[in-house]
Amino acid sequence: MYPEGELTLDPSHPRYKSLLLRERLVNGFYNGIVVPEGLIAHGRGEMFDYVIGEETSPPALKAEKAAAAAIIASESPVISVNGNLAALCSKEVAHLSKATGAKVEVNLFHWSEKRAKLIRKILESNGAKKVLAEKPDVWLEGMRSNRGMCHAEGIFSADTVLIPLEDGDRALALADMGKTVISLDLNPLSRTSLFASISIVDEVTRAMPNLIRFSKELAGKEKRAAGIAKKFDNASNLSDLYRLIGARFDKLGKN
Repeated sequence: MYPEGELTLDPSHPRYKSLLLRERLVNGFYNGIVVPEGLIAHGRGEMFDYVIGEETSPPALKAEKAAAAAIIASESPVISVNGNLAALCSKEVAHLSKATGAKVEVNLFHWSEKRAKLIRKILESNGAKKVLAEKPDVWLEGMRSNRGMCHAEGIFSADTVLIPLEDGDRALALADMGKTVISLDLNPLSRTSLFASISIVDEVTRAMPNLIRFSKELAGKEKRAAGIAKKFDNASNLSDLYRLIGARFDKLGKN
């Protein structure tokens, strides 16, 4: 919570939802969950949300369905969680894990055992089970930053990894290891989006409920889910998104 007490937000404010998310992140900072760099990253992502119109686009929704299908069809999926995701979507992470059977693992660029423990506790308090966090025991191949630290029974041995709010280096490392990489990044030009197998370009608090909904619809339908995931063309879907953005700017330019 803010040192001077909780910030009062006016629900009628045109940026109410945006301000609410910022408050949750700042509270996460004061509680030791979020680092200052995470606040900067959120602001950068928010700028791209303006570009796509602050709504889930048809390409994003298509990618979200394909992502849910890929997780359902996987044998050992893992949801990777950093500080920003924990501050914004702890309940949704728990629900998605329950809906898909995916493990949950904390992965941080600015690593400390204390911070990993705090994030694990907030995830568990919101219903997540058996969260992998402290004492990572293996490094991802080709990684030099702390994001390379992970658990052998989690991300290292996973066949599919959901990486919301990710950096490009680890997205590439995971892809090079042959894993299905599902990114959730508002920047459609980021290395993360370009290296991923399935690139979701959407705001995380909009995307996570969609992933949960699609996962529940596909639960127990592994064969159908595998077909949806296999049919998805990530490069084509990103191209559709780029065209959507271009058309949006073209329309704005004519007003």
